[in-house]
Amino acid sequence: MRTITKRSKPRWRRRKDARPEEIISAALEVFADRGFAATKLEDVARKAGVTKGTIYLYFENKEALFKALIRQTIVPVIAQGEAVAQAFTGSARDLFERLVREYWRLVGETSLASIPRLMIAEAGNFPELARFYYQEVVTRGHRLMAGVLERGIKAGEFKKVDLAVATKLAMSPLMHAVVARRAFAHCMPEGFDVGKYLDTHIDLYLHGIANH
Repeated sequence: MRTITKRSKPRWRRRKDARPEEIISAALEVFADRGFAATKLEDVARKAGVTKGTIYLYFENKEALFKALIRQTIVPVIAQGEAVAQAFTGSARDLFERLVREYWRLVGETSLASIPRLMIAEAGNFPELARFYYQEVVTRGHRLMAGVLERGIKAGEFKKVDLAVATKLAMSPLMHAVVARRAFAHCMPEGFDVGKYLDTHIDLYLHGIANH
């Protein structure tokens, strides 16, 4: 009697399951290299090793692909920061420093740095995408940092400040670093020492809001 063996799942099926992630990974590279306006889905398909029609199986258009890219790359970084803040039992000062350094480690030092640079460059031409990014990323990130500042105020570590303004001032130097390091570092005679930049930002900011 012939023995019937159970076949493993065909390789093509496993690859099909992985295709959305592969397409998003390719999109990150192409958007970073060409910008949103100049990128065509054909470019992304070529980079991902699929046909343009395959992309349409998962994403309605270029805008939908870009939104998926944001939700699967930058948004999880914020979610991770929220989890850190919720579980953190130390001082608000220490939490502030940790979140600043973690953001830089996960975004500033990786290919994800191209996303905030891209949004700064393209926001004026694509207001709908700018609104999407602001709601999904900027607003949520600011809410996270505002919670840290509020925690410090309640604990007596920080003086009372305008949370909306203070939050923007906490985050803006990170955006400047993301842009300046890639765009202008080669133009700066003094170079761009990221470690020293972050150390100075953290020191000046925390001294500025300390409740002496």
